[in-house]
Amino acid sequence: MRPEILFPLFAPVHSLPGIGPRLERLVEKLAGPKVVDLLWHLPSGLVDRRSRPKIAEVRDGEIATMEVTVGLHVPPRTKRLPYRVHVSDETGEMQIIFFNARADYLNKVLPEGGRRIVSGRVEFYQGAPQMTHPDHMLDASEIDQMPLLEPLYPLTAGLPLKAVQKALRSALPGLPELPEWQDAPWLKARGWVRWRPSLISAHEPQSTADLDPDAPARARLAYDELLANQLALGLVRLRMRRLPGRTVSGDGHLRRKVEGALPFALTGAQKRALAEIDADMKSTHRMLRLLQGDVGSGKTVVALLAMLSAVEAGFQAAMMAPTEILARQHHAGLKPLCDAAGVRLALLTGRDKGKQREETLAATAAGEVDILVGTHALFQEEVSFRALALAVVDEQHRFGVHQRLMLASKGGTGTDVLVMTATPIPRTLTLTAYGDMEVSKLDEKPPGRLPVDTRALPLDRLEEVLTGLPRALARGAQIYWVCPLVEESDEVDAAAAEERHKHLQSMFGEIVGLVHGRMKASEKDAVMAQFEAGDIKILVATTVIEVGVNVPSATVMVIEHAERFGLAQLHQLRGRVGRGSGKSSCLLLYQTPLGETAEARIKIMRETEDGFRIAEEDLRLRGAGELLGTRQSGLPTFRIADIETQKDLLAAAHDDARMILERDPELESERGKALRILLYLFERDEAIRYLRSG
Repeated sequence: MRPEILFPLFAPVHSLPGIGPRLERLVEKLAGPKVVDLLWHLPSGLVDRRSRPKIAEVRDGEIATMEVTVGLHVPPRTKRLPYRVHVSDETGEMQIIFFNARADYLNKVLPEGGRRIVSGRVEFYQGAPQMTHPDHMLDASEIDQMPLLEPLYPLTAGLPLKAVQKALRSALPGLPELPEWQDAPWLKARGWVRWRPSLISAHEPQSTADLDPDAPARARLAYDELLANQLALGLVRLRMRRLPGRTVSGDGHLRRKVEGALPFALTGAQKRALAEIDADMKSTHRMLRLLQGDVGSGKTVVALLAMLSAVEAGFQAAMMAPTEILARQHHAGLKPLCDAAGVRLALLTGRDKGKQREETLAATAAGEVDILVGTHALFQEEVSFRALALAVVDEQHRFGVHQRLMLASKGGTGTDVLVMTATPIPRTLTLTAYGDMEVSKLDEKPPGRLPVDTRALPLDRLEEVLTGLPRALARGAQIYWVCPLVEESDEVDAAAAEERHKHLQSMFGEIVGLVHGRMKASEKDAVMAQFEAGDIKILVATTVIEVGVNVPSATVMVIEHAERFGLAQLHQLRGRVGRGSGKSSCLLLYQTPLGETAEARIKIMRETEDGFRIAEEDLRLRGAGELLGTRQSGLPTFRIADIETQKDLLAAAHDDARMILERDPELESERGKALRILLYLFERDEAIRYLRSG
């Protein structure tokens, strides 16, 4: 249960003055539905109204606050012209300009002969100063009602700044005084104050320096958020450790058969990762390990050998992929190796219906299937195993922490979980998204893999590329042609792909195929099967082929409008070629002129194939929120912290969380109880359920 002290913060935003039903929808779109969501929405700018020049001293473009005497009103002759009000002080005069103004309203707020305070931006027109639509017009006696420092907030269409300012001004005095969850010496060393005054300061900046992420108030709040994230992941990790595990140790007889059937020896990195996985599986704790491997580093082989350990010890294993194409591909890739070792392999996807599905489910429950490969259909209630010892999850960033726990609970007692990703993840993101896991890295490519020749060409040389395709086809090459991301919409992307498909088909006939996100899974699979069989030579596709598609004879990758893709995506797409023994090439076609970021991306793609370096550069260029293409469910989004610029705070929060949980794993000390409030404050309620006493 959320502590009562936090109730005011979790009230709906319509409880704040000025936020009616219409504005409530806009505030919810901008920040969220609760008061605390708006409180995390910090100012991005500051208007300083402290400058009090005389009319003769004003500068073009500055925001000025002046005391003036109101003179003549000059209403417009036609509707298109502005309404002008002359004002003056002892040094000179200027005009105040209004468009579409009501004369009765202006005569009331600016009566001729009255003394008024006006504040707004001054601009010079034909050498004379004027102020258009002042932000404030007050009687001289009301000067104390005008904010001299006014925070500016990011807004959404239709939401007035004044409404956000007013709502926040009324929310800040009611902030509760929360118990201090930070370590006192650490606060003192950083020069930080308590949570309540920090949040008030963040919303009441005194200078532009206070808007900086390193400003004391903001840094304190960012650290609170990072600590809540690290503590929540630490509690998940602690729970995984506490859940009874089972010791799984094979004798190696199946592994030896599979290793003998492989066309190459294992790399040093694969052996190292296997040793780490074996040690985890033999221990009495549950394994929760992330296997990071660059494109083509041989993760699937490592996963298979780990699953064989479970089978050798008399248990079952499961492998889950995010899409049907990938699940079928894993199944097809593992089948010959499992057949060589006499291991019973089965496939289960959402598309399997009727008798065949029932037979697979019955065989799995009876223990007649050793390894089950599937999509997230494996999560479903009716799927039960006789003795599941290891679950392998592929392309983890599509699944969140919650789903990891669900899968682990499938095996009853102590299922080990191995998570794989082909998107190398920078260290900062590994900490925030996978801090509940141990990490193994595959940083070597299998022997015999040739580098991919990467080139970049402007789109106006498209004709040259098209005339070069027959030469590649004559060499026996198969070609991927990836169409641009038009917008985050399958429909628009599919339309672009269909157009390119028509064009290429008019040149090359029936050897051109098409896959995109709007097609049924069965249609996609049929086209992919034709491409793999070599009946289709040119495959036009949207990014559905980004992850895991494996056709060794495909050696040419053309990416149209490469400037629209993120670095990680470009790297993933390039990884679809260079999988066989032939020399492969990747062509990045870009629209000129190139923006700075796009140019940097294309340059990095040409310089390196090291996915770990590419991931770090991608984080630097794009920031964490966008990192894995479209926002993925597995990644936390931070409201205040910026993990790229605040890496040092993240590292400190990581160490602090570890130390807290070593000393006080149930969060029962004074500081522990305050930290529970912190977890609720940042809506990490789920983690609190993992406390024995929570």
